[in-house]
Amino acid sequence: MASTCCGVYSQDISLYQQFNGRYDFVFFGNTLNSEENNTLDGQPAPPCTILTESSATLALAPDDIIQSAYLYWAGSGTGDFDVALNGQPVTAQRMFNIINSAGLPCFGGFADITPQIIATGNADYLFTGLDLTSVIGPYCERGGNFGGWAIIVVYENAGLPLNQLNVYDGMQKIPPEIEITLNSLNVIDNDNAKIGFLAWEGDKNIDDGESLFINGQLLSNGLNPATNAFNGTNSFTISDTLYNMDLDVYDIQGNIHVGDIEAKIKLESGRDFVMINAIVTKLNSQLPDAVIVIGNTEKSCNSRLITVDYTVSNPQSTDPLPAHTQIAVFADDVYIGGAFTVAELPIGGSEDGTVTLEIPAGVPLDFTLRFVVDSDAAGVGSVKEINETNNTASLDFSLIVSPGFNQPQNLVACNEGGSRGTFDFSGYADAIRINPGDVVAFFNTENDASADVNPITITEGVVTVAPRRIFVRITNEHCFSVTSFDLLTRNCPPKVYNLVEPFPDNFYDTFLIDGLRDIFLNFKLSIFNRWGTLVWTGNNSKQDWDGTSSEGFRMFGKDLPAGTYFYILELNDPDYPQPLTGFVYLKK
Repeated sequence: MASTCCGVYSQDISLYQQFNGRYDFVFFGNTLNSEENNTLDGQPAPPCTILTESSATLALAPDDIIQSAYLYWAGSGTGDFDVALNGQPVTAQRMFNIINSAGLPCFGGFADITPQIIATGNADYLFTGLDLTSVIGPYCERGGNFGGWAIIVVYENAGLPLNQLNVYDGMQKIPPEIEITLNSLNVIDNDNAKIGFLAWEGDKNIDDGESLFINGQLLSNGLNPATNAFNGTNSFTISDTLYNMDLDVYDIQGNIHVGDIEAKIKLESGRDFVMINAIVTKLNSQLPDAVIVIGNTEKSCNSRLITVDYTVSNPQSTDPLPAHTQIAVFADDVYIGGAFTVAELPIGGSEDGTVTLEIPAGVPLDFTLRFVVDSDAAGVGSVKEINETNNTASLDFSLIVSPGFNQPQNLVACNEGGSRGTFDFSGYADAIRINPGDVVAFFNTENDASADVNPITITEGVVTVAPRRIFVRITNEHCFSVTSFDLLTRNCPPKVYNLVEPFPDNFYDTFLIDGLRDIFLNFKLSIFNRWGTLVWTGNNSKQDWDGTSSEGFRMFGKDLPAGTYFYILELNDPDYPQPLTGFVYLKK
């Protein structure tokens, strides 16, 4: 009867890991089935049983060095993702599921067990913890009862040629057919090229158009007939009793060609249900792999010159990277310069470099800095590489400029005498800064502002002689700007107290005019009586009027009688061309 396990949805086979170097691979594992699901015509149906454990042996050569080891297991049912290998618990790190057209689920599990395999090495391995006894009933009726495990081991050996080894996995099914594209290949030499398959639920006794093609060419070998590719065989042990699973390897030296970057796999089946879980390819591939990373960068305020450290390496490679490999640098999409590697980089080698670049004026302050190794200004490379997609390193970059600011206005105060004034610029910081995060400080000299030393700490009620220049430093995260404003005085209108009451210690014992003396240095004050007769004159060098006369006929002697008098105050200042006039009352 036909096997019908699983197949409504799946996970497409895709590249899981790539190895470049002197690598090869081996499969080992075992089934949990004790015999074929499907029998030849006339034979009784197999019993509905399944094992709960099985073992297999890893036997590498003494000079093989284990690089990686991946455990896959699969079976009927919704899944058991906690198993054990030699008594050590293993939990699935990834899971695969497929549902068949009859609604019966199948599953697969994956775990990277590299540390355990390296620690144990060549030995017998016992797989336990997967008990499907209670779930296989419905599957037995359809010939879909299965379970098993396999380990893919990637190993390194100094005697091997330089190879590219790719591990692909997922879970896809046939019938009737599937096509899988294996990408990320780079075929330089097809000598000893091979491909390995981990498949589940293939049946030896169903030989009905079950064919495997690569690049349109049919594959077969002594274990795997052209019409029964997945038939319970193990190419590594030359066994045909690996019931309901396959660990098969094919020589594809004549099926793949120099220059290929992908391979087309096609599987057909007229009746047998098969699940492909993993594919491994090994190709001779002697190529470099140029990779670049951006290191430290240096920039300065208000400059479009930048200095950038970078490292070119040849990591996942199988051949040295030639000397003088070109490096192109772009700001966004604008080519801004480049460099070359100096020495030939061996496999796994690296080289540090530094380049100084000028960012063109048309490039904005914020841009993406992009280094591309093996590239010219047009983005064209000259070195054939294993991986042509990892040549670029990018960095979000910002040029740094001094902060903008609002130019402060000069601050003017009234002349309090001798060009001295009282100033308040405590609110200037908020008026000057444009960016709220900028720091504003005030200084007495431009040198202090540039060096950010000796700041002015008192900005309110500052009494000083003017003019005086105040320097301002505006600082952002990276740069600073310096500007300035002046403290100036002006001669404000004087304030006249219109009463004179001569008496010792009296506030009004003289004619008081605030803001006059030592401010309006050339003023002239004239006092007239009510008949218009000049009785007193004074200036900056003469004492204030105290109710006495200094001019004209003195009817009452020096002391003038009480009454109302009039004044004319000539300030002799360009801002005050007209004299100030008014009255003053003399009280006795």
